[in-house]
Amino acid sequence: METIFALASARGKAGVAVIRVSGDLAFAAAEALCGALPSPRRAGVRQIRFADQVLDEALVLVFEAGASYTGEPSVEFQTHGGSATVRSVLQALSAQPGLRLALPGEFSRRALENGKMDLTQIEGLADLIDAETEAQRRQAMSVMSGDLGRKADAWRQGILRASALLAASIDFSDEDIPEDVLQEALTLLADVQEALARELAGAAAAERIKDGFEVAIVGAPNVGKSTLLNALAGREAAITSDLAGTTRDVIEVRMEIMGLAVTLLDTAGLRVADDQIEQIGIARGLDRAQSADLRIFLLEADEDLPIAPQPEDIVLLAKADLRENAQGTVSGLTGKGIDDLIGRIGAVLADRVSGSSLVIRERQRHALSVAIESLGSAQQILQGHGLVELAAADLYRAGAALEMMIGRVGVEDLLEEIFSRFCIGK
Repeated sequence: METIFALASARGKAGVAVIRVSGDLAFAAAEALCGALPSPRRAGVRQIRFADQVLDEALVLVFEAGASYTGEPSVEFQTHGGSATVRSVLQALSAQPGLRLALPGEFSRRALENGKMDLTQIEGLADLIDAETEAQRRQAMSVMSGDLGRKADAWRQGILRASALLAASIDFSDEDIPEDVLQEALTLLADVQEALARELAGAAAAERIKDGFEVAIVGAPNVGKSTLLNALAGREAAITSDLAGTTRDVIEVRMEIMGLAVTLLDTAGLRVADDQIEQIGIARGLDRAQSADLRIFLLEADEDLPIAPQPEDIVLLAKADLRENAQGTVSGLTGKGIDDLIGRIGAVLADRVSGSSLVIRERQRHALSVAIESLGSAQQILQGHGLVELAAADLYRAGAALEMMIGRVGVEDLLEEIFSRFCIGK
């Protein structure tokens, strides 16, 4: 396999840049530039030389096969992060025989192919790189650490044990299947199916952590929705004025609340409008508000709005700074009640993700669904004293679905699409 290299840290001016080399020729290429290398897994300062010039003085780390990220012999150069320095080292590496620049995600793909990571870990790594909130980071870190893969292995072991029991029972093809063997297999399958169902049930909440929630602010014109949005966002995201109908389209602000990704929606004031453009804005605002995960109703009194609050929606009186009783009120102008509102939003959304699982992708959900369906079919066959061979085929199908989920079989068509989204150097 070719030896590859790339900048593994972000592009641009920085204090330190990391350049990674992986493959059978990694050590030889590094020795050509640095001379004697430090001992494996020990950092050493070396001058990088090429064409009779000192390119940089860098920290060099050497990883033997099996002990590196990719599982291949690897070298990492921690150079100074100036663009000219990085460029000169990359050019020197490209001049070494047998080396080429890595493709997007190629280091991670080699880690998968060499058994250093399974596909769920690769997907967790991609999510970790993209994580914007603390909840996303925790979720991605758990998947990247192999928690989902370990669960899948445990489920597969249960299916394999049940399959072994069924295989043994085939020896009794001319007799009744021993009751204790049948019952043990059924118990194993029921336990695995229950565990898979729990994991699948938490997939929607896990997806919300990954993709974020939408929280819509709704109310009549001039009630202070845009001012409240600006106060929550901490910046002037929406235009505010005393003119009714100023907000004509849905304004979105992405932020983090209690570690969760939240998109706040400022919708057009709800009223009967004569202006055609405003009517479109109101209709769009109603659609987004109705599909949002949570709504904040901002009222001046008991307005009759064309959308009713749901049980978990937050209903507040606007312009707390003008009211004697501050209970249940908020003011975007003065900030009064903002902290309480953020706390309430966070509490509602945190409760919704409390049962989240590690299944965050559609292909993972599909694999679990196939496995659950197959296990259910196998149990029906065994309970009805049907052909054991048919039940065994269902168990094979369930096991294959889990194998596919962690990337051991049948995912070649997915790999190009998955790794193309990685940055070069990862």
